[in-house]
Amino acid sequence: MMSMTGKRRRKSVERAIVLVATAAGVVLGGSAQAQQIVVQGNKRVDSDTIRSYVTGTASGSVEEARRNLLASGMFSDVKVSRSGASTVVTVRENNIINRVVFEGNKKVEKATLEAEVEAKGRGAFNPAVINSDIQRIKEVYRRAGRGTAKVSYRTVDLPNGRIDVIYTIDEGDKTGIVAINFVGNQAYSESKLRDLMSSSEMNFLSFVKTSDVYDPDRIASDVELVRRFYLKNGYADFRVVSADSRYVESPDQTGWVVTITVDEGEQYRVGAVAIDSRLSGLDAQQFNGDIRATVGDVYNAEDVEKTLTGVTTQVARQGYPFAQVRPTGQRDRATHQVALGFVIEDGPRVYVERINIRGNTRTRDYVIRRELDITEGDAYNRVLTDRAERRINGLGFFKKVRFSNEPGSSPDRVIINIDVEDQPTGSFSVAGGYSSQDGIIGEVSVSESNFLGRGQFVRLAATGGQYSRGIDFSFTEPYFLGYRLAAGFDAFYKYSDLTRYSRYETTVYGGQVRVGLPVTEEFGVTLRYSLYNTELKVPNSIKKPYNDCSIPIPGLTQVYAPGTIIGGQNVGGLAIYPNCAYNGEASIAIKGSQASTLTSLAGLTLAYSDLDSLSSPKNGLYAELKPDVAGIGGDSKFFRVTGEARYYKELWEDVVGFVKFQGGHVTALDDKPLRITDQFFLGPSLVRGFAPNGIGPRDVGIADSRSNAIGGSTYVGGTLEVQFPIWGIPRDLGLKGAVFADAGTLFGYHGRRAFNVNGDAFINGIAPNGTCSFNAFTIGVEPECVNVHDKAAIRSSIGASILWNSPLGPIRFDYAYAVTKDEGVKVPGTNFRVGKDQTQAFRFSGGSRF
Repeated sequence: MMSMTGKRRRKSVERAIVLVATAAGVVLGGSAQAQQIVVQGNKRVDSDTIRSYVTGTASGSVEEARRNLLASGMFSDVKVSRSGASTVVTVRENNIINRVVFEGNKKVEKATLEAEVEAKGRGAFNPAVINSDIQRIKEVYRRAGRGTAKVSYRTVDLPNGRIDVIYTIDEGDKTGIVAINFVGNQAYSESKLRDLMSSSEMNFLSFVKTSDVYDPDRIASDVELVRRFYLKNGYADFRVVSADSRYVESPDQTGWVVTITVDEGEQYRVGAVAIDSRLSGLDAQQFNGDIRATVGDVYNAEDVEKTLTGVTTQVARQGYPFAQVRPTGQRDRATHQVALGFVIEDGPRVYVERINIRGNTRTRDYVIRRELDITEGDAYNRVLTDRAERRINGLGFFKKVRFSNEPGSSPDRVIINIDVEDQPTGSFSVAGGYSSQDGIIGEVSVSESNFLGRGQFVRLAATGGQYSRGIDFSFTEPYFLGYRLAAGFDAFYKYSDLTRYSRYETTVYGGQVRVGLPVTEEFGVTLRYSLYNTELKVPNSIKKPYNDCSIPIPGLTQVYAPGTIIGGQNVGGLAIYPNCAYNGEASIAIKGSQASTLTSLAGLTLAYSDLDSLSSPKNGLYAELKPDVAGIGGDSKFFRVTGEARYYKELWEDVVGFVKFQGGHVTALDDKPLRITDQFFLGPSLVRGFAPNGIGPRDVGIADSRSNAIGGSTYVGGTLEVQFPIWGIPRDLGLKGAVFADAGTLFGYHGRRAFNVNGDAFINGIAPNGTCSFNAFTIGVEPECVNVHDKAAIRSSIGASILWNSPLGPIRFDYAYAVTKDEGVKVPGTNFRVGKDQTQAFRFSGGSRF
């Protein structure tokens, strides 16, 4: 008999066998169930992948499985049915995209379109995706100002189930901004507000401009410009109610209509200004010099910002890093005055834990960080971060700049995020133009304002024209040695043919190094050192016989026969004077200065500017003073100072008046006369209505009186001008008119007066008492001392101008009438006058970029 222990063991084994068999049945049963899903029609997609869509449904629904398979994008058709105990899945696979091709795109680059479409090479072809891509491409063209673009597609079959997808694009005509409307504006006209915007309406110049292309980001920026304009001009309650952009398609117009609704409020003036210091030991009176607003002035939000920045900086320097300066404004709506206050108080002790810079794919981090006045570990200050944001925006390197904060690792820590988007900063341009002085001229230039992402400026330009040619290279590092010092150098070469207004040519080549220091936002100092060589040459040829009195030209210049004696001198072989002078002879002061002159010059530029715009100012002052000293080596030794000041004031809407004063003086630093090339030669740049080199001291000792300016040492001048829009012409065209009055003078010839141009052992005409004799007609040879006509007469003119800020570049046309001028001196015994000023009524200058 089996023991009880053996029976128990046998029952345990039997139970284990039952359990294993049960588990095996479960497994086999599951496998059998999986084998009941039959997949048909698939060639590339694995059957198990298809089965997973069926078994993965929560309820085992046939319809849900079909929908899931279609949604995968791998199949163009799916059928799911049951046949007995089996589920049959029949699929038709989508083709595989070999490549995506764009046809007809000329205005939008291929890379831009590829970034927008979802259809990609090696992906499954899905008609729904393709149709969505067509709408995306249309939207790209709509943003590019071509809202009527048409897009279609076709496929090209390839072996092995592969296809090419080809998008065919009809770009259509340009459909930009057809109208910019303002609603609610009373103080300023629509045209005035539109002028503030970088966006513009379409017109007949749309084929060359891009500012009429609708760009939502640019519109948002323009709205901010309008807001800041109102706040700058006293409208403290101003707000933009809405900015609506609609795309319209109608027989009359197709494009974008932008409507900006504003609430101007009332204009305020400053009623009182006060600083309230709530920090012990900090006297508020010491910050009065940082206040920009003045009682009685129109309220200006920019003055408030500058005051905040100035006071905040000074408070931090005095050992209060967590202090905050908070502006307050109490409006008196009855008197339309606002009392400004600046409260200095202790702020929360929050430190900058980290500064993240994101999105800069080209510009290096340090280029952005150096615009910040705070860094990791410093006390957080909102005023300083706002100023940094304005600075980074002002670099022009980015399409977008956005500052944001997030909490740090503890309550007293903050993380600053700076998100930017790089934009192109290089340019290649071909420019052409014409000026009365240089004639037709062309320029090819390459420039980069963010060289290698380092924030450096580089420019190389070459010019060539009728009367001048040259090459110029410039490099500027805006943060020299890590400081806010703009250091750079220039190298240049320029040849100028001045024979139309004088009888000489010049070639100047050399270089300059400079370091600029911004003392305040308005005032800056620049240190300069220049080393350049000036070559002066008087042409002497059949076409330009301007030196044949000294060097006769065979076949042209009449000369004395050998052995001819005049005044006890043998003049045989010399040119017969004054016959040789009638074909255009240079002054002996010019001929005696033919040489190469090396100038080593150290200078300083003191500049102040609070202009509201550098390119088209309407309000503000610009002034500069430039003292220079030459003589640190080289040939020239002089002290020179020049200055200029311009004040602009908008008299009425878009009517701008400005006053300009300019002056200069140069004096030798030794007992020697000044060189010709070191003196001032002026004309229309001082008084319009006069030719280049048309005013100032002249040599009247020769017959060629028209073109022998010899330069002066002192000049002063002034201009009154009023610029205004031309009635009846759309302001968007950039055409303006102007009327002006100029006055000025140039005098003080301090150059050499005696030259040996006849090759004698002594200088003709020098009397024993040292005075010059100018009676050259009696001795028959060219005079050897300069007969200077130097009269400090005021020259003046009035005139009118047309100014066109065209898409191809600025163009200006001036017509001036000389009211007062120097009439020169009369040759004794004749009605012939010599030494008179040379006038030029018309003056045209302009350039283009294309």
